[in-house]
Amino acid sequence: MDHNDSARHHVQIRARGDRADIEIDGKRVDPRAVGAYTISQITGEPAHVLLHVTDRGSTQWSGMARVSVAEVPDPGPAAAAFLDAIDAEALERAALARSDLGTGPHSLTQAMLTQLGEWARGV
Repeated sequence: MDHNDSARHHVQIRARGDRADIEIDGKRVDPRAVGAYTISQITGEPAHVLLHVTDRGSTQWSGMARVSVAEVPDPGPAAAAFLDAIDAEALERAALARSDLGTGPHSLTQAMLTQLGEWARGV
């Protein structure tokens, strides 16, 4: 792979908690314009920064880029596998033990959905 030094850019990312400030060649990128980023590097090669841009904000992008097009994966099979692995008794115990369990209609269902979401995120 040919890497032209003139096509390289200085990228600085300062991540704090759930947000990050990104600069490219000293110019701040509107945080609303980037939905996610990944950084990878192969030994002996320059780092590769991939910015996942959103359609929000007025940020204008220019320059050369390597573009990849991919379909968004269907979350159904992964969700089904996750739900198949849930122990119903453990879910019920965890939901009933939640400090945010309400007493109104659908409170147990809401507690179970919240619990499942936390388990899915590894919380």
